[in-house]
Order: sequence, then structure tokens, then C-alpha cells
Amino acid sequence: MSDYANMNRLHGTTTVGLKCSDGVVLATDTRATAGFLYIAHRHVKKIAKIDEHIAMTIAGSVADAQNIVDILRYHANIYRLESRMPMPVKACARLTSNIFFSQRYAPYIAEVLVGGHDQEGPAVYNVDLFGSLNKETFVSTGSGSPVAYGILESEFKEGMSVEEASKIAAKSIAAAIKRNAGTGDGIDVAVIDKKGYRELSKEEKAAIISLSE
Repeated sequence: MSDYANMNRLHGTTTVGLKCSDGVVLATDTRATAGFLYIAHRHVKKIAKIDEHIAMTIAGSVADAQNIVDILRYHANIYRLESRMPMPVKACARLTSNIFFSQRYAPYIAEVLVGGHDQEGPAVYNVDLFGSLNKETFVSTGSGSPVAYGILESEFKEGMSVEEASKIAAKSIAAAIKRNAGTGDGIDVAVIDKKGYRELSKEEKAAIISLSE
């Protein structure tokens, strides 16, 4: 098994990113594992806001991914100050790719999704630990991703609104929680549209899907 596959197997999680007609939906579980699926924490935030219009998800080593978050937040703030405009989502994704690629001989053990909404509209990018950058319509990462893809491929349709896609994103994470030992405990869902970044409340998530088994 390759190091990349081993990373996904041992650092259990499930993250999802969906590009919609009016924005982007990001969703993750909240379980953090250590070693071979030892539950280290049950309420980890795996969606990180980079700017008011950009966020990223975390899969893999939490420490490595959090370092990437700090770097991106720094550059997004500098870009906004110097250019007097927010950093384009594409530029943030390319910067993320360059950071990972620059560390390819001692890689960050993480795979991230970068999503946001700017003047060019909504966009979701997948960046792996070697810096490969792919623009996606829908994507999932982590050990529970095969389960999540089962839901996404059967129910997601291009042109969906963020309201419709939020239901599918939460449902795909819920399915992974039931069927993947490295995924569990809770679901976080974030929406990024013209109004900016916001996370769904407990009540909104409960209205979308029941988290009880």
C-alpha cells in the first residue's frame, strides 16, 4: 500500500465539497483518530475559514493541516491589505498546491479541499499531499470517502442550490459515520455564497438529517 493510501487508512475522516449554482458546501465529521483508529477527540473542527469567502477542509494529520490553515490565513490577509480586494479562490488553491509541492520530499501528511465564492463564482479544489491540484464539482476525501461517494454520485446534480446540496453533503457524512470506523461523532456543514461564510446551526443540521443511529 502506498504512503498516500496508508495516510487515508490510518487518519480516519470524511470530508465533502460541493460546487453549487449559488455557492459552495463543505461538510466533515468531527472525529479525530490517532494510530490505528484510536479515538483522540470527538469534536474536532475540520472546516477552517480562511477568509470571509474561502474555507478549507482537513483530512490527514491535524497538526500539518492546521499549519497550512495558518499560512493561508496570513497570505489571504496580506493580499486583502495590499490589493484592497479579497484573494481569488483560484489563487488560494494554487498557493495551497505550491505549499504542498514545496514540501514534497518531507510532505505534509494531509489532503485538503479549498472552496469559496468570488467574482468568478463558486469553486471547489482538491489538493493532495504532493501538491496535485484539481478543480471539482463534487469531491470527498478521507477513509470514509468511498461511502460518501456512493451518496454523492447517486444524488448530487449540477446546478443544485446550496440548500439542496447541504442535505446531500450531510447525508453523505452520516452514511460514512455508520460504515467507517475512522469517521464519527458529529457533522459540520458550512456554506459559502455571495453573503460569505456561515456554518449551519445544530437546529439546521437536525432539520436536514437525524444524527441518531
